[in-house]
Order: sequence, then structure tokens, then C-alpha cells
Amino acid sequence: MLDRIDIYPTHRHGELWLRAGRPQPFGATIVPGGINFAVFSRHAIRCVLVLFHKGEAQPFVEIPFPDAFRIGNVWAMIVFGIEHEEIEYGFRMDGPYRPYAGHRFNRHNILLDPYARAIGGRAFWSQANDEDNPMEFRGRVLIDDFDWQNDRQLEIPAEDLIIYEMHVRGFTRHESSGAKFPGTYAAIREKIPYLLELGVNAVELMPIQEFDEHENEFVNPFTGRQLMNYWGYSTVGFFAPKAAYAATGHLGMEADELKALIKLLHRHGIEVILDVVFNHTAEGNEKGPTISYRGLDNKIYYMLRPDGSYQNFSGTGNTLNCNNPVVRNLVLDALRYWVAEYHIDGFRFDLASILGRDAEGNPLANPPLLESLAHDPVLGHTKLIAEAWDAGGLYQVGSFPAYGRWAEWNGRYRDTLRRFLKGDEAQVGEMAQMIKGSPHMYLERGPTASINFVTCHDGFTLNDLVSYSGKHNLANGEDNRDGANDNNSWNCGAEGPTDDPAILALRGRLMRNAIALLMVCQGVPMILMGDEMAHTKLGNNNTYCQDNELSWIDWRRVRENANLWRFFRCCIAFRKAHPILRRRYHLHERDMIDSGYPDISWHGPREGKPDWSPHSRTLAFMLCGLHGLLLPGRTADDYIYVAMNMHWENHIFEAPRLKGGRHWHLFADTFRPAPGDICEPGQERPLRAQRNLSVGPRSVVILVGR
Repeated sequence: MLDRIDIYPTHRHGELWLRAGRPQPFGATIVPGGINFAVFSRHAIRCVLVLFHKGEAQPFVEIPFPDAFRIGNVWAMIVFGIEHEEIEYGFRMDGPYRPYAGHRFNRHNILLDPYARAIGGRAFWSQANDEDNPMEFRGRVLIDDFDWQNDRQLEIPAEDLIIYEMHVRGFTRHESSGAKFPGTYAAIREKIPYLLELGVNAVELMPIQEFDEHENEFVNPFTGRQLMNYWGYSTVGFFAPKAAYAATGHLGMEADELKALIKLLHRHGIEVILDVVFNHTAEGNEKGPTISYRGLDNKIYYMLRPDGSYQNFSGTGNTLNCNNPVVRNLVLDALRYWVAEYHIDGFRFDLASILGRDAEGNPLANPPLLESLAHDPVLGHTKLIAEAWDAGGLYQVGSFPAYGRWAEWNGRYRDTLRRFLKGDEAQVGEMAQMIKGSPHMYLERGPTASINFVTCHDGFTLNDLVSYSGKHNLANGEDNRDGANDNNSWNCGAEGPTDDPAILALRGRLMRNAIALLMVCQGVPMILMGDEMAHTKLGNNNTYCQDNELSWIDWRRVRENANLWRFFRCCIAFRKAHPILRRRYHLHERDMIDSGYPDISWHGPREGKPDWSPHSRTLAFMLCGLHGLLLPGRTADDYIYVAMNMHWENHIFEAPRLKGGRHWHLFADTFRPAPGDICEPGQERPLRAQRNLSVGPRSVVILVGR
């Protein structure tokens, strides 16, 4: 080793040999004979490396960085003779403490490395804090030596995606899951057959970057128990997977366990999208803990007001200064790392509008970070999805800076479909736009810019959407003040659980309407885990703090709601069977191939005469299957006709006349009782009456012409 001059020790501290390190990459990197530590701080005047034996409360050595080891604003040092699997580390930063000027240095704090690839201190979920531990979250050195074999990003075309939003712990934590290690990455492996049978081909994992589940000040008033930061939208470390989500986290194997899950999902054709939170951190406002960024260089990492207090566009106390070049590089480096080392297929960015604000919080016309993400070479085939709003009032759905790459959670789709489903007035015209893939919002980007959803983690489940007219969040300890009030929900006649058969039948019909329409709209559909089995949170629309049965999927409900589950499965299969439901480019409402029909035509109860008036609650459309010849596969598809009656009375619809010996077949009728409400795709029953179609109250009928 000593034959290499660039790794020859030049300094000594106690029993350890040192030399000046390399300023790139940041973090802890294994080099011949030792470990290279590099950390940035523009305003610090001194830096100390603090080393622990793994699991021990007190450090075994603290090594000040010699002045000669500082290169620009980076402190870099190689420490020889230490075993990467046996140590944990952090930094002390000394500098000015002038909060009014934005500086909050405190040499007594031991700080987490922002680039730590693994983080110790939270190996078990809800592990109690150790008051004698001077550093709760500690960096660990990780070797990325997982055997991926031939695995790579799947690169499923966006128009073919069917996304399943999932909470890692909540998916299998309930005892009914039957998982060997419930609530873990490993447990999801056991449920891959379930996902395949349902038909989804992408899972969107709620935050799995290391966070502090104890970060919650509220108490459940009914149980007296401390509430949790269950969802995890408050990141501690951007590079490290949540160790407590791993059955092997206590062994330091969380990275390999997660990679094994991703590899197996890929093997079965399922992409992995991560929900990432780069808009704020777990350090909160002035009263929050100092974990990392605040102590390393508060003025660089956070948006500050002139008096040094924190801007709060996230609603959580602080806001990352994402368009500062250093912070921008941190975000880019983290995402590149997840793609390169974990083979992640895409990212959904929480409160993404914050990523387009400048240091003072003003929206930028050309945000450097968003542009960099769109054009980054490593992320070139990675899906980028924006939650295109923030807690500061910036709402950019339909206008998010896209650079030809970004898709958006279409909140307007959600709101429109919900209003339409419950029969609100003046929704038919807007609903038609949503069916086409929202061209009034995404004309240049195409339908795949629209992530269509009825429900997500944030809000009511589908079952609760049709069972509660108001939120019931008292268990969150905030006197029902938290959570959205504009839910566009309807209880169908009784608030919450009921044994009234008419109300239960109506609720079931509305849930079937929702998934049926979601699967026949252009765009990218996303469903919330558990909706397929009518999971309920008992009217709580903000379960961010509920680590219990409100959030855990009860797998017994698959059997109890087998008819709904089958309806979901068949609707998903129907979408996958018909390319004309999965267009990459917008429909034209014209006949593009001399078929005798436009690619999409609009109807009402009378053929060719849709009622666009404000009081209308009926709408129908037909997709011409021959226009499938213009799609990438260049194969003709069946004709599809969808009749929607959101009125509380029955209506007779005129089904369009078909040419070429084609006849209408019934795929789904949500008014009919199961199992007659839906068919297996390809096994649709011919209609006896080809012209006049009875569509029941608040129902959807889907026909296939072949």
C-alpha cells in the first residue's frame, strides 16, 4: 500500500494516521487503507471528525481537521487503519452563533453527515431515545457491493403505468398480512404475487429516506399515547434508507434488504417510485433539534428571513434553500445515488413547487434545480413526478416548469372526478377534459403529464370518500383542526358505518364508478393501497401520525370485499388490454384514418348530442379502435363506449351505431349486482339491444365493440 504516494500518511492523531483527503465526493468513502471524510461548510472556522465504535454511546476519538486539510469550503481527511463496519461518525462545527445573521454554529453538537449512505440509531421502529447518547443519528460507512446481476431500470412507458401508492410499514404491519417480518421491505417481497394478481406495474413508496418517527408533539386524546411521525415526510438523511423498515436493520443490512426487494419487483415487471421530500428537513424551526444542516451551515441550507428566522413554505417550520448551488448539488447527488445504487425508476417530489423558489421564497421563472433534474444525464430515463403545490399557497398544477420531462399529480383531476361522482352541477365539461388527459392543462406535454388519482395517502380513502361528509380527526390531538376541509366527499345518507342496505349498495356503486372512470381516462392512473379492499380510516383524512389499525391494511378485507377487489382487478386488466386507453399523445376529436369515426366522440343520452349545460349529470364518449393503428404498436383495437349517469334517476342512452359487422358487448355495469357488474376482459357478453342502453342511477356502463 505504501508504494502509492497519494495514500502515504502525513499526520498522526494518537494511534491513528492521517493525510489530507479528497474534497469529492462528499461523505465517507472507502479508499485504500482507510476512509476519506469530506464535508462542506462555508461559514465554519473549525471542523472536528468524531468517531464512535458502532453502538457505543461515547466517541473513542475526536480528530480536528488541520487547516491544511481544508480545500476551499470543504474539510477533507483520510483516516487510516479503521474498519468501516466497526465505526460510526459525525462532525463538530465551530463558527459564529449569530441567529439574527443566520448562523447557528455550536461546537458542542455532533452533527450527522448530509451525505451519510447509512444512518445508525433507529434500527427498530419507535426505538426509545437514549438521553445519554450525545448523537442520536450517526453516519455509517457503506460499501455498495450488492449483486444486481442483470437488473436495471425497467423504463416502462409512462402511458402503460398503473401506480400503487404504498406505505412500507402500513402495507404489511397488520397481523392479518401473515408476513414473517411485518412492516418491512422483506414483507413486501411476500406480497408481490398479490400485486401481480391485482395488475399494478409500479409501486410508489411513501418516504423511505431515514426519518425520525418520534417527531410529533401531539398525544392521542382517546388513548393518551404519544403520536408518531408515521408517514415520514420529514427527512433526516437524504441518502440513507429507513433502517427500521428493514427486518435486518439491526444488523446494518437495510440497504441490501431494500435492494433485494427492488430487484425482485423488477424481475416481476414492477417499477419502484420513491416519494422524496427535499422541501424541508426534520430540524423544524428555531425550536427544533439540531441534527445536521442547521449546525453545518444554517445560512446555506435554509431559506431565512432578514431577521434570521426560518421561511416556512413547507408548513413544517423550515424550507430547504433548494436553488442554492450547494443544496442543489445535494439534491442531484442524492437522486443520482438512488438511481445508480438502488435502481430506482422514478421519484415523486413532495411539495415540489418549493423546488422552484429562490432564496427569498419567490417563484423563479426558470428554476435551476428543476431544469437540472430534467436534463441530468444519470436521471435521463428516470420518471419525475411533481406534487405541484406547496404550503405557501403556490399552486402550479398544469403550469409546473416541466422542461419536457415532469409529470404532475393532477389535483384538478381528483377534485373534478369527486364532484362529478357525487352529482355536483357544472362538472360535465371539465370531466370531459379529464377523460382526454387534461389537454387544457398539458397540451404540449401530452396525457402522460397527468397522474390521475381519486385518492392518495393525504386525505380520505376511497371507502371513506363515500362514507363521510366531514373529517373525523380528533384522534390526531389537534381538536379536528388538521387535515383538509374541502374533501368533495359524500356519506350517501349516513355518516360513517351503517347497516342500511340501500346506503351500502350506493357506496359500493360509487366506489366502482371511481375505479371504472379512473381506468378509462387518458393519463397515468394511481390508486391508493387498500382502496381495492375498501380500507377505512374511520373518517380520519390526515393519518400522518397514526401508527395503528387506521393506517395498517387489514388483509381480511380482501375476502370480505371480494367483489370490489375483483372489480378493481378487472378494470386494471381492461386498461392493460386496450392500447387506445393508454395514449402517449392527445386525442384530436377528428377522424385521422378515414375510419368513419373521430378518435373520440362525445354523446349524451342521445347519440352525438352531449349535454354541456350546468345542470347536466350525464355524459358518454366513444373511442374508435381503428385509431390504434396510429399508436406505437400499430394494431387496431376494439371500440370502447363509456356511458356515465351521475343523476339519481335512470336514463336511456343511445349507443353509437357500429360498422363493419361489429357489435357491442357489455364489459361493466356498476348498477348491476356482483358478479354481473363486470366481466373478465375478452369475455364480454354481447348486448341483446344494440341501440338502447339502460344506465341506472349514479352508474357507469362500459361497452366493447368488436
